[in-house]
Amino acid sequence: MVISSNLNEARRLEEQLLQEVIRYGYAEADAFAIKLALEEGLVNAIKHGNKYDGKKTVRVVSRIDENEAAFTITDEGEGFRLADVPDPTADENLERPCGRGLMLIQAFMDEVSYNETGNQVRLVKRRSR
Repeated sequence: MVISSNLNEARRLEEQLLQEVIRYGYAEADAFAIKLALEEGLVNAIKHGNKYDGKKTVRVVSRIDENEAAFTITDEGEGFRLADVPDPTADENLERPCGRGLMLIQAFMDEVSYNETGNQVRLVKRRSR
């Protein structure tokens, strides 16, 4: 699936993917975790990766089944290095709005990985039993 760098399109795609998650019977807590991670990942791709450039796109590949939901989000930006993102829990960063989304993604998903360039994130949530 490919969307433009538009937050409304991102929300529509997020809802479409969540409907698929629900269709497979994922628990409410799992669906919430997936929703949060997708929202953060898509917003990051549009805002930080593509810098709201309407000419750039975000590509999302999903695989959802009865065992796990996996999503790969790729933007057309220059990427980033995770190590360069300030720790949002450090005292000097508590009032800064950077890094919180990445921290939430890491906390709510079972697997999170980035490509070497830093313009792609892979999110995996295993279904709770």
